[in-house]
Amino acid sequence: MKKNKLQKGKIKGVGGWLFLAIVLLIYGVTALFDSGLALKAVTSFIQLLDKVVPVLLIVFILIFIVNLLLEPARVKKYLGSQSGIMGWLTAIVGGVLSTGPVYPWYALLKDLREKGMKTSLAAVFLYSRAVKLPLLPLLVHYFGITYTMVLISYLIVFSIISGLVMERIHSVHTKAD
Repeated sequence: MKKNKLQKGKIKGVGGWLFLAIVLLIYGVTALFDSGLALKAVTSFIQLLDKVVPVLLIVFILIFIVNLLLEPARVKKYLGSQSGIMGWLTAIVGGVLSTGPVYPWYALLKDLREKGMKTSLAAVFLYSRAVKLPLLPLLVHYFGITYTMVLISYLIVFSIISGLVMERIHSVHTKAD
């Protein structure tokens, strides 16, 4: 039991609680010296939660659905090393369609990676998030259709390049271990 909790001399799971304790301590010290600033910080935190919680709920629902419907063999088929062009297209479209802050999506990508998703496709997904569908009309209005199409093309091409670079780095790192 102890060997499972020990990892390179550190107890697993303590870091998060330690970080929480430090943050709470900072909030407490701030409240002692400047209660207005502490109130402003707590209000800002609540506003951030208001924006993040809906996206977190969507991501957790997606993770639940992924765990129900996608067994590792299916993930490997569509997003694994043998997925081919369809895997790349799936990652690009998924990245473009994803909304909200990026950090809740990390949990879903981690789950998919554990089921066999290629490193390159995770990078493509994350980079493709730069294409924001709701903002495209505004982008076209201010910069024109030509600029918008060139920008989107560059973003997608560089997402693929980023994926290829990450795959190479991952393969070199995996061989070193």
